Amino acid sequence: MRVRALAIRIIHQFIRDKRTLALLFIAPLLVLGLVKLVFSGQDVQVEIGTVQLPPPIVERLAESEAVLTAYPNTSEAELALKEGKLDAVLQLHNGAPSILLEGSDPAVTKAVQFLIQRAFQAEAQTLQPNLAYMHGSQEMDAFDSFGPVLVGFFSFFFVFMLAGVSFLRERTGGTLERLLATPIRRWEVVVGYLTGFGLFTLIQAALIAWFSIDVLGLYMDGSIWLVLLLNLLLSLTALTLGTLLSSFASNEFQIIQFIPLVIVPQVFFSGLFNLDAMAPWLQKLSYFMPLYYGADAMRGVMIRGEGWADISWNVGILLGLSLLFALLNILALRKHRAI
Repeated sequence: MRVRALAIRIIHQFIRDKRTLALLFIAPLLVLGLVKLVFSGQDVQVEIGTVQLPPPIVERLAESEAVLTAYPNTSEAELALKEGKLDAVLQLHNGAPSILLEGSDPAVTKAVQFLIQRAFQAEAQTLQPNLAYMHGSQEMDAFDSFGPVLVGFFSFFFVFMLAGVSFLRERTGGTLERLLATPIRRWEVVVGYLTGFGLFTLIQAALIAWFSIDVLGLYMDGSIWLVLLLNLLLSLTALTLGTLLSSFASNEFQIIQFIPLVIVPQVFFSGLFNLDAMAPWLQKLSYFMPLYYGADAMRGVMIRGEGWADISWNVGILLGLSLLFALLNILALRKHRAI
């Protein structure tokens, strides 16, 4: 009887907790459905720019299912490569193939080399291709490619959890209610909490960036200060988002429930997986993911050596999202006290 009574109490407790039921039954289906969409999209085709290649070679490349774009001269082709429209530029130099690789993705680089090698298979014994890299190098491996994404993700994830759990404890412990009993305003509460938590997120952002670059030897071609700035902005976005969502949780377990719905989609659309392999309509979801903008800018700085002008749009988006979440935090405090 005692076992039966305990089991019935647990069942009733779950039935009353609609959020836990949703996490248990609906969240796995949503994540699995997203995985299916991400990995069942379209084949990724390498895009090669050609400069005055003989027709037989162009035909052989076309048979390999590469996307070919002919350019009248080298400068236009290299400009398209720099803008990210191509994966490589191919031309003949003294009768031998000369390949300029974009180089930021080792997997794509190997695919380009394989296709070109197959196109020149008949001449391979006599012609030695000349390889050059616009970004990266021959020694660059897979970790160097997706490492910047991981740097941004870990900053985002741990700050999100820290902010959500810490702000929740402030509420459940009664600290926030006592604070709101004073004449302090809602925006002062939000700014105060963000400033306090922000000090530790700043230290964490700097520590992750330093460890990844100096200790793990992650490929680095740009400014370390821009990497620190982007890492800090990602942490700030996660901080404001974590404190916002904690307003809708009543315990720490409910904070964890947000991970499948908030964090997991960020991973899929951060660039850790090739977005070009997804269906075009699914790729547009990345525009709503803060980590997409941070990770894209991090890869641009660390791998392609981009500067402020190249990442300013991403920086503006992250700042805008942080401001939006902070304003929503202020509005969320209304349910604790109208100030």
